[in-house]
Amino acid sequence: MAISREDVLEYISGLSVLELSELVKQFEEKFGVSAQPVAMAGAAAAVEAVEEKTEFDVIILSAGDKKINVIKEIRALTGLGLKEAKTAAEETPSTIKEGISKDDAEAAKAALEAAGATVEIK
Repeated sequence: MAISREDVLEYISGLSVLELSELVKQFEEKFGVSAQPVAMAGAAAAVEAVEEKTEFDVIILSAGDKKINVIKEIRALTGLGLKEAKTAAEETPSTIKEGISKDDAEAAKAALEAAGATVEIK
């Protein structure tokens, strides 16, 4: 007499949680498989990858032709002295602001671009 699927399901439904856990472990060992759903593992990785970035860096790539205006804007945004702002404008790429919000980064980028700089947000 062969055992049907219904018989197996009926037997499993009568097991306690502990007995069922032991049965699953035995299946994993005997057949070399894992009981963890593949779709769940993939979904967890996708959620981490989709997580939105909250801190941004403003990087000046080039001061352009209006370097004096860019230096003034760097000083206004950062509070740096004249020498430090001039160095930041000349030695590009240079990080002007680090770890700021997206809105602040966009505002700083707009201000520096209006002064004549080429700017990137990372």
